[in-house]
Amino acid sequence: MPSVSSALVAVATVAYPFAVYFGLGTLEPHWVAAALAALVLARALATRQAFWIAAAAAAAVLGLASLQAGAWLPLKLYPVLVNAALLGVFGASLVRPPTAVERIARLSQPDLPPAAVAYTRTVTRVWCVFFAVNGAIALATALWASTAVWTLYNGFLAYLLMGALMGGEWLVRRRVQRSAVHG
Repeated sequence: MPSVSSALVAVATVAYPFAVYFGLGTLEPHWVAAALAALVLARALATRQAFWIAAAAAAAVLGLASLQAGAWLPLKLYPVLVNAALLGVFGASLVRPPTAVERIARLSQPDLPPAAVAYTRTVTRVWCVFFAVNGAIALATALWASTAVWTLYNGFLAYLLMGALMGGEWLVRRRVQRSAVHG
């Protein structure tokens, strides 16, 4: 069961694009940069995972760049950073198995048959494509779109697409499992 602090960090992560959006009119970029650094540091401390520690360091770099320039752009690049990091983790797991999705699957089913391992490899590839496309769209919205469009995409549509991918994969997995049993 996730701790209260982990739940609060998750909520703050989802709320980040809205904080940037509303902060634009009322706050200086350095305040949002400090909040971003605190958010990612809290997540790193809560999970103690190398990925989140690296993300905290990268977020600190974005925060420092925002502070130094007094600009919002580095803060808008945080979703790009997250997608790039996740693409790196999932992509590296294709080169050095087990894949990220296989590791997740083994949490609930430790003895995966070879067909399931192959399936998790395919799903890992799909997530790599998702992170690459999502990161590219996040970058495009940061560089060329209005803050309202950036917020809509990074604070809502990206999560909706991620949920649709998860739900679609769950449906495909059920179908594949039924075919394996009846096939």
